[in-house]
Amino acid sequence: MTAVLLAAVLAVLALPLSALVIPAAVEELTGGGDAEVRPPALQRPPAGVLEPGVVSALSTSAPQPAPGVLASLLDAELQLPGGGGRFTGVVRDAATGEVLYSRGADEAQAPASNLKLLTAAAVLNTLDPQDRLETTVHAGGDGVLYLRGGGDVLLGSGSSEAGAVRGHAGLSTLARETAQALDPASGPYNVAVDDSLFEGPPLNPSWAQGDVDAGELAPVYPLAVNSAWQDEGLQAGARDADPALRAAEAFTAALAAAAAERGIEVLGGPVRAVVPDSAEAVASVRSATIGEQVEHMLVLSDNYLAEALARLASAAAGGPASSDGATALLAATADRLGVPGGGLRVGDAAGLSVDNSATPAQLAALLSAVAASKRPALAGMPGLLPVAGLSGTLKERFAPNAAAVRGAGVVRAKTGTLSAVTALSGYVVTAEGRLLSFSLMGSGIEGRTPEARDAVDRAAAVLAACGCR
Repeated sequence: MTAVLLAAVLAVLALPLSALVIPAAVEELTGGGDAEVRPPALQRPPAGVLEPGVVSALSTSAPQPAPGVLASLLDAELQLPGGGGRFTGVVRDAATGEVLYSRGADEAQAPASNLKLLTAAAVLNTLDPQDRLETTVHAGGDGVLYLRGGGDVLLGSGSSEAGAVRGHAGLSTLARETAQALDPASGPYNVAVDDSLFEGPPLNPSWAQGDVDAGELAPVYPLAVNSAWQDEGLQAGARDADPALRAAEAFTAALAAAAAERGIEVLGGPVRAVVPDSAEAVASVRSATIGEQVEHMLVLSDNYLAEALARLASAAAGGPASSDGATALLAATADRLGVPGGGLRVGDAAGLSVDNSATPAQLAALLSAVAASKRPALAGMPGLLPVAGLSGTLKERFAPNAAAVRGAGVVRAKTGTLSAVTALSGYVVTAEGRLLSFSLMGSGIEGRTPEARDAVDRAAAVLAACGCR
């Protein structure tokens, strides 16, 4: 097996520990150990975490699906009951790059959250996935404590949670450490928040106001609690109108309580101000790793996190930490990875801009380039995607659908949904051990999203069951 293919296989098969029981999970979801739906041995995850050099189950000698047979099977699934809508798609052999299926491959349409695949690739290609984001407090010597955002929008209002991604860095922990660093004879203190790391308008002008009102997005700042969702216990619903100020308010309340125990007074609500050069850092908390945050973004399709990570990557690449900088980086990443440019337009990092467009050929080419990358961080991206029937936005899909159940536990893919669009792009290992990348898109499906999702799920399950010769 070549080193390139080995990297791709490791990325796809090295599932999170929580998903290392896929065969049992599939049996449970299908009502028992039905041999007809249980994934073949080559599709099952290993019994432990794989190390480089131990994968030998997949090779370039595994049978490749026959394009003619594949086209007949996929075309039969990519349709709505009674007609309507328009489905397009591309399937590629991940080892050779050969296109095995092409239907409307160059038709540009809104990719929805499938654009996050490009966002993830840009972030992983630019930032060190082991790096962490730091939220700091600085004492200015003027009676002001400055809370500086370092790009972590998954802050928790409580104590830091070492094993978590969301809430890994807690503002209550930061407040306690700050109080401990202060002289008991000092004070009173005011609190200011420095959110100057990000540049430009916090709201992308190409976002529909209805999406903002619905909580799909919020003004993007370099610090936020729980991706700006108002209910910290949920990852849905309304978002804060000013996420940075809300984070600062949570920190101020926790600091006032912690400082009072030491006889130090903290005054009223926070204001905005930039940390002066003379200020001294007194406390900090660090986020989960960039790699963990990228996985969180892909698995849950977190729009706010996607926007923040893309701005950070733009800054690291020498561009502005702004929406324009982020979209320029995404376009440059696509070009660098050899994604054909015709029809590709990038209006944001989350996939909600009205200016976004991409073709199935472009998304499939991106996925193939990622899997073939010699950069470990990029080649590992397939292993960060949701698993069909088991995790994230794919948790409730495939397994409940008898016609798609063969894809459960086997397909790793990114979902995408808008009112008239559904998309599914990712990877699958066939029943005979061939690694494929694919992009399936449906448009013109207003009011029929569940049926369109079933169609692309069934098509992905066809790939898992191949054969196809």
